[in-house]
Amino acid sequence: MPRMLDVSDEVRAEIGDEEADRLLAGENAPGSYDCTSCRTPGDSAQERTSTVLFIGDETAVLAFAHSSCLPSQVVQVTEEQLQGAVRSITGDTVDLEPDKIAPEQAVLGVTSGLVLIAGELHPALVVEPTAPIARPGATGAGDDFLPLLIEQGFMPLTAIESAPSVLHGWSVLLAVGQLHAVLQPSPNGGQPIAWWQAHQPLQVTESWRAAANKHQQVLMFAAPVGSIGRQPREDLLRDALDKAAASGKLVAAALPLAGT
Repeated sequence: MPRMLDVSDEVRAEIGDEEADRLLAGENAPGSYDCTSCRTPGDSAQERTSTVLFIGDETAVLAFAHSSCLPSQVVQVTEEQLQGAVRSITGDTVDLEPDKIAPEQAVLGVTSGLVLIAGELHPALVVEPTAPIARPGATGAGDDFLPLLIEQGFMPLTAIESAPSVLHGWSVLLAVGQLHAVLQPSPNGGQPIAWWQAHQPLQVTESWRAAANKHQQVLMFAAPVGSIGRQPREDLLRDALDKAAASGKLVAAALPLAGT
């Protein structure tokens, strides 16, 4: 039975016309599936369904998503991320390997939470590095984290009173019901590249995922090292965000889900 599949030109180019036509004819496409974004059931015989091709260094995995959750697209990920996604699909566990993180490098800490703005809950990511971020090629000991983001289009905030504007070209990759990466435009104009990647796909709450699917975007707040800290509750996280904004140490943007 033919399927209600969306196969984008970029996905077709990767898998080939023959495979794409077999999918559209229903030969290789599953009827029912778990959406790779929201993890709720879908049926490609009954509703529009996107084909999403995850490509690692050596492996590629074709996944399916509600078209209302994700457009059909090719997503470049690391081989480690791809294997982690496969393990999460099959129910195996993925262990963190912190010894693979170079200790002399700053690591971007990412916290997910819901932020109340103008009476509505928004899904948010709060990014804070573990050490000052220097501009590439800089020899001083300054922290250029916020200026670098402002140059990319993030806006400084002095108060969190309304949702920040959308930063086109950037996106948040939520796949297999988990947070995988924050993507930024490629300088060469090709596929988006990872600005931040999870060493292990991060679990998010059902309420966070529901809010992300509702808004089809995620608010990203960023602050320099020492501004936010690891807050155990969302109310404490909001307090820390408000203080960072009041002291001129917060930038933000709204990032579409999975790229556009």
